[in-house]
Amino acid sequence: MSQASSCCPPLCLTRRIEDFPIGNRKLSEHQREAIGNSGIRHHPQAWIVARDLADLTGTLVDDAGEPIAWIGDSPELSQAVTATHSFIIRYPWDFLRANEQFVSSLSENHIEGEVHPSAVIEGILHLGPGTRILPGVFIEGNVVIGANCKIGPNCYIRGNTSIGDGCHIGQSVEIKNCLILNKTNVGHLSYIGDSVLGENVNFGAGTTVSNLRHDGKNHRSMGGGELIDTGRRKFGTIAGDGVHTGINTSIYPGRKLWPGTSTRPGEIVSKDLES
Repeated sequence: MSQASSCCPPLCLTRRIEDFPIGNRKLSEHQREAIGNSGIRHHPQAWIVARDLADLTGTLVDDAGEPIAWIGDSPELSQAVTATHSFIIRYPWDFLRANEQFVSSLSENHIEGEVHPSAVIEGILHLGPGTRILPGVFIEGNVVIGANCKIGPNCYIRGNTSIGDGCHIGQSVEIKNCLILNKTNVGHLSYIGDSVLGENVNFGAGTTVSNLRHDGKNHRSMGGGELIDTGRRKFGTIAGDGVHTGINTSIYPGRKLWPGTSTRPGEIVSKDLES
C-alpha cells in the first residue's frame, strides 16, 4: 500500500489519495457508493466499479494480482478474479482513467447554475450552483463543473472533463479530458488536454500543454525513480496545488509540476519541475 502511495506525487504530496476528488467527489465516496452495504473490504487506493463486485465470492484483483476488494477479513488469492473496470491508483495518471470512467457514465443533466442562451451544450452536463456559463461557450461530451465557477466567454470544454468549485476557464481556452480541482484558473488563450491540475493553480495566458508524441507511441513518465509506460497515447501534464505558469509557457507531454512551483514567461518545461 505504501508502494502505491509513493508513486503518486505531485498529487499525493498535499492530500491523501483517498481524499482526491474525481468528478468533484472524493475517491472514498465513490468507494462507499460502489460497495454499499455489502460488507466488502477494499484497498484504500482502489477505484471500484460496482459491476465488478456483482458476483464476487472471493477476491477481486488487478492485472498485477494485487487485491482490490474482497469478502472476509483478508484477501484470499486462491479465489481471485481479475477486475474488468476496477483498478488500484498507483500513479497520478490513474486519476485521469478513473475520471474518464465516472464522467463518461453520466446519463442525465443536473444543472443548478446559469447557462447563457448562446452557449452550446452537446452532451451531459452537471453544473453546480452559482456557476455561470457565459456567451460563446461550447461544451462537447460529458462534463462536470462545480459551484461558483465562471466558464467563458468563448471557450471549448471537451469530455470527459471535471472542473471543481470556484474555477475560471476563460477566453479562447480549450480544455479536453481533464481533471481540474478547486479554485484553479485557466483564463486566456490556452490549451490543456489529458491533464490533472490541482487546487489554486493559475495557468498564465498562452500556456499550452502538449499531449501527443510525434511517433504516436504511449507516453512514459517518471515514477518511483524510473520511467514508466503510462499506457496512454495522449497524456498532458500533472500540476500539483499552487502551480503558476508564466505567459506562453509550453509543457512537454507527461511532465509533472510539483506543488508551489512556477515558470517564467515563455518557458519550456521539458522535464519534471520539482520543488
